[in-house]
Amino acid sequence: MNQSIEQLGFAIVPNVLTPDEVVGLTVSLGTITSAGRRGVLTEPAISSFSRLGKILDLVRPNLGSEPRPVRAIYFNKTAEANWLVAWHQDVAIAVEERKEVAGFTGWSVKDGIPHVQPPEELLENMLTVRVHLDDCDDTNGALQVMAGTHRLGRLSADEIQELRGKHIPVLCSTTAGGVLLMRPLLLHASGRSLGHRQRRILHIEYAGFDLPDGLNWHEVV
Repeated sequence: MNQSIEQLGFAIVPNVLTPDEVVGLTVSLGTITSAGRRGVLTEPAISSFSRLGKILDLVRPNLGSEPRPVRAIYFNKTAEANWLVAWHQDVAIAVEERKEVAGFTGWSVKDGIPHVQPPEELLENMLTVRVHLDDCDDTNGALQVMAGTHRLGRLSADEIQELRGKHIPVLCSTTAGGVLLMRPLLLHASGRSLGHRQRRILHIEYAGFDLPDGLNWHEVV
């Protein structure tokens, strides 16, 4: 699995959670009618889940130091809240407040939260864990990835468009309780759901470093 993440930028691990654990996590997250909810790492049940031994054991070998959860988002793709995501990399992190620090660029604000693009070497020491709470396939918006593109650095829009013609996307299908591990710089996208099944995912980002010069994570546990 660790070799897969190093070479391909992602790995799918089935049956990480039992059916009872899936139900418990879903209940803890509650019902949402929108496409998603940010800031869920601040909720005690989600904070505790993010530090479960079996989750950290998946992350730990892929970071340079002890993993720390730094952001969590709850996504729920339904027939009513349905969207597609174009090919992109996750190049921004959420921070407590804006501070000018060398190497941190591209400041923006999303839902009132400051975001910034850190140096590439920091993004390379992060890992995203996507916990699937429903079966996920090509009919309900499973993630697609371009294997190996995490090793190409931060890409421009033109470079992404060029890569689309060279790579065959990999569909990251899994069943409820399965986990997708992925590097932030891996190119990924998703289509709209084609039916009425939900596609609930808990997205947790882990970092193997502290932020420098007074910058602080927005949601760090």
